[in-house]
Amino acid sequence: MIQQVREQFISTFGKEPIVTTSPGRINLIGEHTDYNEGFVLPGAIDKNIVYAVSLNGTDTCNALALFNGELVSFEVNNIQPTNEGWICYLMGVVYQMQQMGHEIKGFDCVLHGNIPIGAGLSSSAAVEGGLVVALDQLLNLGMDRMDMAKVGQLAEHTFPGVKCGIMDQFANLHGKKDTVMRLDCRSLEYHYFPFEFGDQYKIVLCNSMVSHSLASSEYNVRRAQCEEGVAILQQYLPGIKSLRDVSSEQVKEYADKLPAKVYDRCLYVTSENERVLAACEYLQQNDLENMGKLMYATHEGLSKLYEVSCPELDFMVEWAKERPEVAGARVMGGGFGGCTINLVKTDKVDEFIAFMKQRYESKYNKVPEVYVTSIEKGTSVV
Repeated sequence: MIQQVREQFISTFGKEPIVTTSPGRINLIGEHTDYNEGFVLPGAIDKNIVYAVSLNGTDTCNALALFNGELVSFEVNNIQPTNEGWICYLMGVVYQMQQMGHEIKGFDCVLHGNIPIGAGLSSSAAVEGGLVVALDQLLNLGMDRMDMAKVGQLAEHTFPGVKCGIMDQFANLHGKKDTVMRLDCRSLEYHYFPFEFGDQYKIVLCNSMVSHSLASSEYNVRRAQCEEGVAILQQYLPGIKSLRDVSSEQVKEYADKLPAKVYDRCLYVTSENERVLAACEYLQQNDLENMGKLMYATHEGLSKLYEVSCPELDFMVEWAKERPEVAGARVMGGGFGGCTINLVKTDKVDEFIAFMKQRYESKYNKVPEVYVTSIEKGTSVV
């Protein structure tokens, strides 16, 4: 794919580009905690967006997407927020880099990728990260990687209009091979934890083939419900600023003060923060059995309390529980579709995949896509 993108760029624009690879991400545990200033535990994976980019001496960006053959142009100094199509992510990156005080000059680019769209693997953050790293290199900006992540996050806020936390962009830009990262979404401090299980286990993603089209709008609803919960709890816990400052036991203590749905959302988020911290301890102890139990508990919370699962995802997780080779499984990402993440014994991966495909097809009359992934490095210049 790197060679294909580079050759297409030379053929289209007649010059040599720089090339970046920008990965998707998995999140072992810590879902919907990032915008509540909590903890997450993501890692970059071996599915990527590849960019070829070069400055063109004008004020125009010309971008060719090989995944659909579309060539789009826009003026870098006259960007208006839009949520139309894939190009809005590129426009958002340029706009937010300008808001940080960087002068962005016109450029040409070709991009392609093998991150499944709508599977919860954060293809949008990969599109953002690959471009910001390329422009940083071409313009000698010397940007800090966390500032790059903030560019991507704010691009999502102002263009497609998704009020996401910073986890996806952080994982995209800070990933290390065979390593997951516990990010404190308040302080932005992070620590690396080994995910080196050798030939014992693989990360297997089962795509429900259900588009998570509800995720963007419902994501913002969940965020508002969490904020409502904080506003109510502040009357009884005046020192708190977000759900990060609240324990699950405190949520239960003030259950009668919270609307039922708001209570459920707050209980899920506070419990999930506690699970992330516990998961890090289990990883350090090489204890995948208890790590897996936490993943199942997360899925239960996402399905019943946060209500971001769907029947297809619940079906997949319930059948994964029946398989002795699976240490843990849950819905991953924003929800309402996309993938489950499964920790599967390496020597049983093929058997597990065949089983899940057969069961799912017999129930829903469609064959799920399955991706066996590894944890790799973050966005880089090739």
